[in-house]
Amino acid sequence: MSVAEFLRQRAVEVAVGGSYSLHRWYDCEGKLRTFACRTKRVSPFRMIVDVPVVGKIGERVTSYFEDFGEFECTISGTLKSGFLMELEMTRARRAWMSEKLTWLEKKQKDASIAEHRRDARFVPQISHTFLTLADGSTHPCFIIDVSTAGVAVSAEYDPPVGTALAVGACVGRVIRKFHNGFAVKFAEKQQRDDLVRLIVRSSAALQSA
Repeated sequence: MSVAEFLRQRAVEVAVGGSYSLHRWYDCEGKLRTFACRTKRVSPFRMIVDVPVVGKIGERVTSYFEDFGEFECTISGTLKSGFLMELEMTRARRAWMSEKLTWLEKKQKDASIAEHRRDARFVPQISHTFLTLADGSTHPCFIIDVSTAGVAVSAEYDPPVGTALAVGACVGRVIRKFHNGFAVKFAEKQQRDDLVRLIVRSSAALQSA
């Protein structure tokens, strides 16, 4: 199914964090690489995900989402920063998925659900920005989540711990690696509103350069 056809179908607009592996992407040690991703539109049959590395139509994907579990999928359509996946599952699991999506949709509309932590991590509306290294080179990246102290990202570029770089216009250093990305601690704590503006502004500037 094409992306345009899926957009005309009944589905839930929901952002659920997860990870995925493309069956052709390996690291320098020959291990399958895992990247972070986030759902944008989901039905019991397929989903659109926002990703740092876009696969090809027909390519096999293994994915995992904290609210949905693991899927074996096939890419049926692509976007600039994401793709449409056909979900392979049993009839019983599709029924469970339908109930889960109904619950998530209701939860999104519940005004009583609020974030209680003052410096909590959050997901900005724009999920893609750029890393800038000390030599001036840039690499696209996907924002997993961000706080006023730092950011977690996933990217094809895989820097070692200790690397100094900027995420958007926010300078920091890689302090930790994890299975689908890495964490950057900012050199200075940012104001939440300024942080979003700096990341968006830098992203837009680099894309138009």
